[in-house]
Amino acid sequence: MSASQITYLFFGLIISFALVFDLGFLSKKNTVVSMRSAIVQTFFWVLLALLFFIFLWLEDGRKVSLEFLSSYLMEWSLSIDNIFVFIIIFSSFGVKEKFYGRVLLIGILMAIIFRVIFITIGFALLKQFHWIIDVFGLFLLFTGYKMFTSSENEEFDPHDSKIYKVLKRFLPLATHDGNGKFIIREKRKPVYTTLFVVIVLLAAIDLIFALDSIPAVMGITRTKLVIYTSNIFAVLGLRSLFFLLRGAVSKFDYLQQGIAVVLVIIGVKMLLENYLDTFLSKEFQTVLSLIIILLCITCSIIYSIYHQKKGVPKDFINK
Repeated sequence: MSASQITYLFFGLIISFALVFDLGFLSKKNTVVSMRSAIVQTFFWVLLALLFFIFLWLEDGRKVSLEFLSSYLMEWSLSIDNIFVFIIIFSSFGVKEKFYGRVLLIGILMAIIFRVIFITIGFALLKQFHWIIDVFGLFLLFTGYKMFTSSENEEFDPHDSKIYKVLKRFLPLATHDGNGKFIIREKRKPVYTTLFVVIVLLAAIDLIFALDSIPAVMGITRTKLVIYTSNIFAVLGLRSLFFLLRGAVSKFDYLQQGIAVVLVIIGVKMLLENYLDTFLSKEFQTVLSLIIILLCITCSIIYSIYHQKKGVPKDFINK
């Protein structure tokens, strides 16, 4: 068995254990998640990611392990921006708090499937057309600029989104949650509840965020193992992070700008890849990326604490 196969096997085992432990012991169906439980679950998923980081260090060396840590931090910080949009979706459709956990879990599992497909397609394109890396770099520059200068989250209305309009056009939608069901029957015909709509929106919104995050991670590393595992760890930890930050996410108003700076820097790195490889080793570039990510995210969070500009829906905070 090769080193790569051993790593994938260990990853599969640790994720399987984590899901069973999380769902079986840390989470219960249709129950409100307390702040204490959210802290425990968040710590649990972060600890698992760090455990996998240590395993990679011992099994695959320092370079791969640092690439994983940088990619995980990139994905994790972008997840906080996801959470703000998730909050708006839950508030807009009036989802009851006891259904949050189950809806988030299914939406996140769907998002993982979509991300794996997206990453696989991205690698196939890179293998066939190497110049696409420059397209990714330009895309990150554009995205970073738009993210830095826009405040799109304030204007986002799930009921006006194209995804919801498509669902409304092709599917019979109910205006209630069906008492926790995703599909009910009215006049002997299937009708899809608001919980079903929210799950689809969560998965779709995460895929939209992945259009930024996955090229960004590819700017940090081209190792498939690192990209797959860092994405899955970050997305699986998103549910507990949601419960932990849903009341405090409004304090991270300028995190978006910090992430935007990171995206721009990584975009420049992708465009100047051949030039940088001449003067800097890959390992040094990985360490530098890690430092930049930590510095930008930390500074943007600290700045956000003292300069607030927006907030989450009031009815959501008061729940």
